[in-house]
Amino acid sequence: MVDAPRTPNVGAWTGVAAIAVAVFTVLEFTIRQIFVGARPPLDDAPALIDFAQRTAAGTLGVILIDTFLMASLVVFLAAFRQLITQVRPDLDWVSALAYGAGIVWVAITLVGDGLEGGAALDAGALHPDPHLIRTLTLGHSLLFGAIGCVLTALVAAASGYVTIIAGALPRWTGRLALVVAGANLVAVATVFGGTDDSFHAVGGWGTALLATFPWLVWVVCVGIVVIRGRRQHHESAKALATSSIAVATASTPTS
Repeated sequence: MVDAPRTPNVGAWTGVAAIAVAVFTVLEFTIRQIFVGARPPLDDAPALIDFAQRTAAGTLGVILIDTFLMASLVVFLAAFRQLITQVRPDLDWVSALAYGAGIVWVAITLVGDGLEGGAALDAGALHPDPHLIRTLTLGHSLLFGAIGCVLTALVAAASGYVTIIAGALPRWTGRLALVVAGANLVAVATVFGGTDDSFHAVGGWGTALLATFPWLVWVVCVGIVVIRGRRQHHESAKALATSSIAVATASTPTS
């Protein structure tokens, strides 16, 4: 008889990571609205320097929170992949596609945060360079905008597809993921929308509304659904682990 191995509760980890994503998202949004606000036109060098200097502390705070948010997403992506593969091991390549694209998205987001943080740090120097601040801001906008939207669309599409056909989660969560993927593809067009702070601008608030916010809402929805059924997912994970150990033990030659 094979003893049941000690297995982490993947449902609980998924739920905790999703709740952390929700908390950090609300906190980040609140700080950005209160301490950062709307950015002036990039062509107005004096206003841009003044804005960067006034909001440097708030920007760095947002970046710090976003780092914890990205760490929570890494945990969520790994747990989500396990939820799928423990039900349908043959779909591991699709869940791996969603996980891999999600990790790349996290990395790109952190690079964008680094660019935005660099602009904030330069603003605190004795002689801030408006050209450097502008360049770093544009790089951040592009990574946060069209580049990030393409990868988010891939993550959402792969997650939605594998959710629907695996049956590990309610089908509506898969359909919601496909809607999120479509919204992100629409947001890619903002790359041609200019560099102001309008809805259609690259990396503007339209991107947050169409792409980033729906994606994070999907993450939270999945987390809530999974944490409610965490016992079932935990039992499935233990059964899979026990089966794997039994197969490995049976295939081991005896001396």
